[in-house]
Amino acid sequence: MSMVINHELPLPDKLKAEYPVPERLCEIKRKRDREIRDIFTGKSDKFVVLVGPCSADNEDSVCEYVNRLKKVADKVSDKLMIIPRVYTNKPRTTGDGYKGMLHQPDPDKEPDLLAGIIAIRKLHIRVMEETGLTSADEMLYPENRSYLDDVLSYEAVGARSVENQQHRLTASGMDIPVGMKNPTSGDLAVMLNSVTAAQHPHRFIYRGCDVKTSGNDLAHTILRGGVDRYGKNIPNYHYEDLARLAEMYAKRDLLNPAVVVDVNHSNSAKQYKEQIRIVSEVLHSRNYNPDLKKLVKGVMIESYLVEGRQDICENLTYGQSITDPCIGWEDTERLIYDIAEKC
Repeated sequence: MSMVINHELPLPDKLKAEYPVPERLCEIKRKRDREIRDIFTGKSDKFVVLVGPCSADNEDSVCEYVNRLKKVADKVSDKLMIIPRVYTNKPRTTGDGYKGMLHQPDPDKEPDLLAGIIAIRKLHIRVMEETGLTSADEMLYPENRSYLDDVLSYEAVGARSVENQQHRLTASGMDIPVGMKNPTSGDLAVMLNSVTAAQHPHRFIYRGCDVKTSGNDLAHTILRGGVDRYGKNIPNYHYEDLARLAEMYAKRDLLNPAVVVDVNHSNSAKQYKEQIRIVSEVLHSRNYNPDLKKLVKGVMIESYLVEGRQDICENLTYGQSITDPCIGWEDTERLIYDIAEKC
């Protein structure tokens, strides 16, 4: 056995007691969660915009970004529900590279999981304190979400995790929307199987306990494009893709059919500026077909203070991604106003 245990991490309840969410913020989250639920159940026709950095790598720059986002969100609140992407743990295709703030609160230093868990909880709480916005994060490690389940208003299960049984069953016990991405192969049936699993009740082992869940009626799909066996990107945001997904939904007995379109990743072939054009096409498809207007609940956009990306180095550019490239703030602001006008 080559695994070495450095030390036990504190249980989620203990960490939550040390870094509590003030009641004022709990009420803000409850209100936001109700508003978001109404969108996914069809009671509200607001359009969801999940937007923010590919990875939340620096607390100050992320909070500066979200503070700017809040000012824009207030101006479009009659049309849009802005949910900041505060992604604190990152899947890596080969296992190499920066794995997010959870692993490395400081990208220049060695991994420190205890410091990371504290850092990501404090970051999400700070976002709430400064802006009144509640965030989205990725459920990369199902057991770790217990450290954040009282601060998040949206979670996504990534393309590499969506076939994993523990992710599906954990999602069935959540009371917020969970988006199931299509796998990297682009297989839509796999994605819908994950939604089906998440919407049903289950009994399983979670953090050493025998738990029972009641199913999550807000589990839905996220289209992020796929990659064929030769490594070529195959987008799935076009009108025909959305119509095909609507047909597949119609054949399944699922609650609250919904899709969010991730306009980066394999949909843009990581050509980050393409996100602007892809959003426009998605809105056009949605407005052309009333059924798609009901189904397409939002878009997911990767955006930061400074456009592009950079490698980790001694002199990092403040507010620029160290993982996938993002559009910059000026483009983001214009894009959000454009979405509000067209949605």
